[in-house]
Amino acid sequence: MNEVLPLMEAFYTLQGEGYHSGKAAYFIRLGGCDVGCVWCDVKESWDVEAHPKVSIKEMVEEALKYPARMAVVTGGEPLMHNLEQLTEALQAAGFHTNIETSGAHPMSGRWDWVCFSPKKFKAPHPSVYAQAHELKVIVYNKTDFEFAEQHAALVNKECVLLLQPEWSRVQEMTPLIVEYVKQHPQWRVSLQTHKYMDIP
Repeated sequence: MNEVLPLMEAFYTLQGEGYHSGKAAYFIRLGGCDVGCVWCDVKESWDVEAHPKVSIKEMVEEALKYPARMAVVTGGEPLMHNLEQLTEALQAAGFHTNIETSGAHPMSGRWDWVCFSPKKFKAPHPSVYAQAHELKVIVYNKTDFEFAEQHAALVNKECVLLLQPEWSRVQEMTPLIVEYVKQHPQWRVSLQTHKYMDIP
């Protein structure tokens, strides 16, 4: 297991948003992103060359130092990389493997949970829809509800549907999301609870 991947950072915290919000998790943030979300709060992740190449073996060894057995692979856009070996190694070590992706590249890896968060800036790859366990749409303005419905029509029927206010617009968008969910109860609200708790 000598494969290396660009690692921006890895840390142990609580999953702050989405279906698994509130659970302890080990985050592996890979470098590299070609989606270019204007509101991205980790723009330093975008340049794939800016991050050290770390072996999968070393990443798994670090993850095993903490008690939780949920590993969240995020970015950047993690699907820029082939993730087969990483997920295989994590699962062999007893981890539940979660990915957070915009779906801008074909799926790779073996995932227990796929959080699919499509973005307007780069269309998702068709392979992602059928594998999504959770569709998480970031609501930055009113037109994002229509965008959310377009993608909800393409995911599998078991997929959890989540609407999440973009953090800088949380005051404006949260009331709109609450009303929308009341009218369209197939959706749920996702909040970035880690930001309210002031944790990574």
